[in-house]
Amino acid sequence: MDSPRICRWGILATGGIARAFGKDLSVDPSTRSVTDVRHELVAAASSSSITRAEQFLRECDAPSHAKAYGSYQDLAADPNLDIVYIATPHSHHYQNAMLLLEAGKNVLCEKAFTVNARQARALAAKAGEKGLFLMEGMWTRYFPLSTYVREVILSDRIGPVERVLSEHSLPYAGRFEDDDHIMVNPRLAGGILLDAGIYSLTWVFQALYSTQPAATRQPPTFKSIVAKYAPTGVDSMVTILMEFPRDEEQGGTAHAVASCSMGLSNDAVAAATDSVIPNIRIQGPKGEIQVFPPAYRPTRTRLILKDGTFEDKQWPQPGPGAGSGWFNGWGSNLNPEGQGHGLFWEADDAARALTNGWKEGSRLGLDESILIVDIMDEIRRDAGLEYPEELETTDYPVQL
Repeated sequence: MDSPRICRWGILATGGIARAFGKDLSVDPSTRSVTDVRHELVAAASSSSITRAEQFLRECDAPSHAKAYGSYQDLAADPNLDIVYIATPHSHHYQNAMLLLEAGKNVLCEKAFTVNARQARALAAKAGEKGLFLMEGMWTRYFPLSTYVREVILSDRIGPVERVLSEHSLPYAGRFEDDDHIMVNPRLAGGILLDAGIYSLTWVFQALYSTQPAATRQPPTFKSIVAKYAPTGVDSMVTILMEFPRDEEQGGTAHAVASCSMGLSNDAVAAATDSVIPNIRIQGPKGEIQVFPPAYRPTRTRLILKDGTFEDKQWPQPGPGAGSGWFNGWGSNLNPEGQGHGLFWEADDAARALTNGWKEGSRLGLDESILIVDIMDEIRRDAGLEYPEELETTDYPVQL
């Protein structure tokens, strides 16, 4: 048997999602039946201090030879990296990713990919110019649970999908002590759409777009309604009605409703009451697939068929090694001690891409990432939502 490919990772930023990703890199791949790739965290950078980067590496159980940097520029100059994971707020993704691409680094960039589609296109063009790998870190796409859902759709067990109801919200109501919170701060591209609504859209696209033949699939038409958070003007609740055109052989036109909110949350209700409330329902003439909270990291599905078949499945995260520490409060029970977070699945895909010479992810290509950002752009335009120019620009470099 060939030895697994060892992928050498750098991590740009040292916050909660960065720590979760770094810990997942150390989870033994054999616990998830992966034998072809392994991961090694060899560098991390903090914009605040090299001391913080050193502490971060210790928290992530990085090897002793891992290097800590006190600036992102120093990380970009490290010649011993195969790929860098960007874990900054999405307001900073464009500038951070362009820094790395200009330096010749392959990039896995946390969702939302960019603030707007112009930035996403510019990054894709730069990666193409440099011959580099670039992928949006929409981790949910890479879970075995998501693979199962797509396989059920493609198997025709529920028939052609006719409707998708997809909801992902966060229980932040009343929790903002000031306007600097990342969720409501326009200077950090705050608002519910880019942070949580992208998961609602991801489940719609997994069911109604990615599963269509690439040669014939078409973007949806859509309408949206947006409510705003009065103190800062960012979006606090969004509902999107979508229509996906398909020919009759593919089941004809399909509808979807994608929604998100800062205050209404199935996740919180389910966690508090131990209730079973699906927040994704994928419906066809023969039955439906239900996916249970949280939408970003589900661990339970139910297939219900009209012939009386029920197929309940549990999808626990493998481990051991990562433990808890990123999810907090309402979500802490979703990550018992000794389990991974699930970010290793997307890391595995990125490592395989580097091994095989692919330039984008296998479950979410750049064209689809850009299309989804395009849709979010139009929703924001219709609602009169704009971020500061330095966040929306494609100029580089810009100091944020």
